[in-house]
Amino acid sequence: MNFEYFDAHTHAQFSAYDEDREAVLARAREAGVRMVNVGTARKTSEAAAVLARAYPDLCYAAVGIHPSHASASEYADPDEQAAGGEEIFDAEFYGKLAEESSVVAVGECGLDYFRVGDEATKEKQRALFMEHVKFAKEIRKPLMIHCRSAFPDLLKLLTTNYSLLPRENPGIIHFFTGTAEEAGDLLALGFSFTFGGVITFTPDYDAIIRSIPLNRILSETDAPYVTPAPYRGKRNEPAYVVEVVKKLAELKDVPVGKIAAQIRENITRVFHI
Repeated sequence: MNFEYFDAHTHAQFSAYDEDREAVLARAREAGVRMVNVGTARKTSEAAAVLARAYPDLCYAAVGIHPSHASASEYADPDEQAAGGEEIFDAEFYGKLAEESSVVAVGECGLDYFRVGDEATKEKQRALFMEHVKFAKEIRKPLMIHCRSAFPDLLKLLTTNYSLLPRENPGIIHFFTGTAEEAGDLLALGFSFTFGGVITFTPDYDAIIRSIPLNRILSETDAPYVTPAPYRGKRNEPAYVVEVVKKLAELKDVPVGKIAAQIRENITRVFHI
């Protein structure tokens, strides 16, 4: 099978796919799409690793805790898992998962202040993120970072703790929503960026994408969320990353085949696969 495309951040292990996961993965295979299924908690990290074992030519995994799980919450995303709540970073548990060669990154971890107003919760997120940073250094795997409404604090943590980051390919900023200046600062630290379906239906990210070098750009879906055009209104899935790559090619003014090949090269460099 010739896999031309790569979904660098997706969640095919989520409960959103419990009824038709095999069909979803079959469509990805047919579209020539490999993927990294990204954990957000203990349960979904383990599920991502299990899926990578079951589909070794199709799936890889990332393991870690999303910042929204840093504190107890009444909100539980039904597309993710049955219950939310506070998660503790268990280095032994995640270390065991990360021993598998199919586990290629640590995350998604990071900061998310979008619905957070109190400083205590923000501090919990910062502490949890730093556990991931130290863990990633120890196991020598890149970070898969989620950041929403918190880029000043993220950059402060990363620059203050620069010695903990690999000098090359420290990781990925998933679904980048920061400013051009923040993108420049993250590029200087060695990070790459994923972009997903949102770029197919809003011009908000066009200038940022045009400013980032091709060798630092990867494609994602973040499925089951943020479905690209022309599939708006449907549940997202990894096969739809092809539409993201088409839009990236348009914005970078290069042929689709060229940017798909560059993304494969970037994936190899960042994830060592």
